[in-house]
Amino acid sequence: MTAKTRTPFGVGPIWFGFFVLTLAALLPASRPARAIPAFAAQTGMPCIQCHIGAYGPQLTPFGREFKISGYTLTGGEGWVSHVPIAIMVQPTFTNVAKSLPSGTSPGAPYGYNNTFAFDQVSLFIGGNIGEHSGAFVQAVTYSQDGNEFNWDNTDIVPYTTTFDIGDKQLRIGTTVNNNPTVQDPFNTTYAWSFPYISSKLAPTPAADVMLSTGFNQNALGYTVYAWWDSSLYLEGGFYSSLSSWALGRVGNGFGIGNTVSPAPYLRAAYQWQWNDQSAHVGGTFMYADVNPTVDTFATSNAFGQDRYTDYSVDAGYQFLGNGTHIATAQAIYTHENQSLNGSSGLYNNTNGTAFGSNYNLNTFQANVSYWYKNTYGLTFGWQKSWGPADPVLYQPAPLTGSANGKPNSQAFIVEADWVPFGKEDSLWRPLVNLKLGIQYIAYTQFNGGNKNYDGFGRNAGDNNALMLFAWMIF
Repeated sequence: MTAKTRTPFGVGPIWFGFFVLTLAALLPASRPARAIPAFAAQTGMPCIQCHIGAYGPQLTPFGREFKISGYTLTGGEGWVSHVPIAIMVQPTFTNVAKSLPSGTSPGAPYGYNNTFAFDQVSLFIGGNIGEHSGAFVQAVTYSQDGNEFNWDNTDIVPYTTTFDIGDKQLRIGTTVNNNPTVQDPFNTTYAWSFPYISSKLAPTPAADVMLSTGFNQNALGYTVYAWWDSSLYLEGGFYSSLSSWALGRVGNGFGIGNTVSPAPYLRAAYQWQWNDQSAHVGGTFMYADVNPTVDTFATSNAFGQDRYTDYSVDAGYQFLGNGTHIATAQAIYTHENQSLNGSSGLYNNTNGTAFGSNYNLNTFQANVSYWYKNTYGLTFGWQKSWGPADPVLYQPAPLTGSANGKPNSQAFIVEADWVPFGKEDSLWRPLVNLKLGIQYIAYTQFNGGNKNYDGFGRNAGDNNALMLFAWMIF
């Protein structure tokens, strides 16, 4: 989300925000976090300038520039342009095709179907910190599922600047973040990919790749990036897990494990823009050696480490036109190699088995969307995961297990949205933002099977879920 930097509003408000963040981090993960009114107020621009559908997180080319420029663009007026704080609320209603088995999550106090909950209530801090620095911080999120607080998605840009080389511009910058791809400017990668909102009370497949869920809000990443002529994006850096002491205080667990050494992360993408259209292709690489998780805040190297290596390719297309008819298409494929020496040793020692340690996992996600006047939207998505049987990670269990040890799942998603605000002439702009939507997920395969996939009589279609949601941010 970037353009040329203008005179900053000063550092006072954002440093006050980081004081709030420090307090929030002491409170006892969820994926969504998006556009915040503080950015619209800071820039003086409506949400449609940066976001398709007048609501985050899907970025326009201008929105990608704003983000890569470190959230530094200003231009807003009045007191509201100096307040870097926003609050998000996400109430949802979820119906699952077949009620969840007794004793499984979420259960009480929600019951096992037709559940209403505040999936998220989040405090955001965002804006520039002078001319060369900025931040987007989902400082603390309360989730009614689990009745817990946690530190959420964070992307801090300590320093960014530009160089003019001939008639081209090169931007370089640094980031500190807590979730691989949360800093990425393209909505094909995992932190900001469709579906942009999901029910916490509906079942989800067990298998996912490291880039998607392995280090969500439980690690610190330090990366550097370059953005050449608003076209070529290059980024590289390392991620290291937080300590168990720190995780206990920010409300997040280890995920796949604790990094043995800094985990390298590489990203490359190329963007084209022409006639109110844009497209990109890209790739991502990440590698990590970890001591496998044995409890929320505990890991073990008793039988060695687990090794994950992820390779992704992604692409996207946007037709923006004059803002009346907008269409997008996005896709990402990831292949993951797994060497699970630590996990297989722990499992075999505990259960007296002799499972091997080398496995792999593939995932593919694609979606297309149409928006009319950035107000009415319709999105279709497809998600698929597959690979050989992996009895170390996927075992029989009611609802969440796999009877055959396979990670194979397939889902089709349709979502309809209405966004009444976020335009140039919207009422109470930029302080009031609302998205109302309905989403349906249909599974043809779940955790390795279609019929009796968990070994306890549950079918893939039993997990089909209808969600109604209101997504508000102030």
